Amino acid sequence: MAAAAATGGFRLGQRVHAAGDPRRVGTVRYLGPVEGHSGDWVGVDWDDGAGGRHDGSVAGRRYFFAAGERSASFARPTALSQGISLPDALRLRYHVEDFTKEEQDEMYVFSTSQKRVSVEFVGQNKVQEKFKNFSDLTSASVSYMGVSSIGAPDELKSLVPKLRLLDLTGNLFSQWQDISALGQALASLEVLNLTNNTMKNDVTESPMLENFRILVLNNCGLTWELVEKIKVSFTCLNELHLMLNKLKTIMIPAGKFVQGFNTLRLLNLEDNHIDSWDEIVKLSYLKSLEQLHLNKNRIKHVNYPPNLPSHGPLDDASAVPFENLQVLLLGSNEIDDFSSVDSLNLFPSLTDVRISDNPIADPAKGGAPRFVLIARLGKVKVLNGSEVSPRERRESEIRYVRLVMGKTQSDGAEEIKRLHPRFAELKAFHGIEDEKPTSSTSGPQKMASGLISITLKCVGPSMGEKQPLTKKLPPTTTIGKLKSLCESFFKLKDIRVKLFVVEEGCPLPQLLEEDTASLMELGIGSGASIIVDEES
Repeated sequence: MAAAAATGGFRLGQRVHAAGDPRRVGTVRYLGPVEGHSGDWVGVDWDDGAGGRHDGSVAGRRYFFAAGERSASFARPTALSQGISLPDALRLRYHVEDFTKEEQDEMYVFSTSQKRVSVEFVGQNKVQEKFKNFSDLTSASVSYMGVSSIGAPDELKSLVPKLRLLDLTGNLFSQWQDISALGQALASLEVLNLTNNTMKNDVTESPMLENFRILVLNNCGLTWELVEKIKVSFTCLNELHLMLNKLKTIMIPAGKFVQGFNTLRLLNLEDNHIDSWDEIVKLSYLKSLEQLHLNKNRIKHVNYPPNLPSHGPLDDASAVPFENLQVLLLGSNEIDDFSSVDSLNLFPSLTDVRISDNPIADPAKGGAPRFVLIARLGKVKVLNGSEVSPRERRESEIRYVRLVMGKTQSDGAEEIKRLHPRFAELKAFHGIEDEKPTSSTSGPQKMASGLISITLKCVGPSMGEKQPLTKKLPPTTTIGKLKSLCESFFKLKDIRVKLFVVEEGCPLPQLLEEDTASLMELGIGSGASIIVDEES
């Protein structure tokens, strides 16, 4: 207590900001003297480094352990701020006591007798918005204003009784009792953003906060143990955002699966440290879950969990895993196998999938192009944020079947069935026949045994202006052979070319790198466009 009194009432674990700079936020880790320096000091571990000088030790003596090698510093109490109350922040942000002359003039016009006459026009709306009545305020942001407390609950309740959305990003909150008090004071509050407030695992009681619908806890230093505690209070949440919390495991107190969250439709776990799909399986029986955001984790493999009675939650052995999940975002993970892609077909309601920036979806790393992913994902209507039109699906599936047919001679029937589980279904659905020695072929379904009509377009800057050419080529034509033909067709002397195929739904043409691969093996059929460019 003496150290706290000598250092301006600061306490260990308290969140503070640099005086005059509410965006430079840190946590108090030490209170007291520093050897070789007079007076008392506050040792602060600054968020994200924020201009620290050491790791909590000075001149060979350790005072505390900081998060980084240079994230800590000592400051005089007068150089730090303990923050302001939420009512004070709202008044600072949304209320000014006196209008300036310019603002008054915006709200009035003058008559010929120099009497001010109030009129309705855009300037007046702008000014009135700035000074709107607090009792009518429904949404407010006090981000990075150094808010450390909710103040007197009754004062807050009378100030903004209709507040529905509150953004507290980057402030000084750390104790859940403050958040509970906030929810109890503001009965209309539905959306709360606590991003970049470092919250403690200090939940001791769980008052019901049934008004909340959306809770944003990005970069709050949470563990799943804390999530399990707060879900008791937030019983009616529709969305829960938990990005950037370094979560690796989903720890649950009993049983194999997360329970509760009965109204939760969206769970955002992006940008954490999750590397095992087994952790995600623990979320299988959140019965209302429609969207699961897992971008920017470290997941390597995905599978649909077996639906066995012994695996179901304790109160419902017949429940179906991920029964209502419609959106699954897996971008920027480490998925590199087709079995993970194929398993997505087993999710009963899944129609929107993101797997971009994974090795399996990066052709430059040996992954699959968009048309292959569409063909393998039979129910997906949105892939990587882009809608899959009926035409794109049909063309992708036909091209995929042709690609697999080009492999049937090297791979046996059983191997094809194992590696391409939708091949037989798609081949039958589109009426694509095996190659036959006949010349009476027509349409895309029989193009494997006929000629393929390809449109060639020159775009190289030194090639000169060339008219596009449409050529009919055997499906066995290799990319290397096609390059030679393009040099001949367009009379490209001493110019080496590279080729790209244009696919519907892809933002960029796909480079055709493998000279020994044939058009059939690459699934390229009639109607395709090939871009002819020059080697750089």
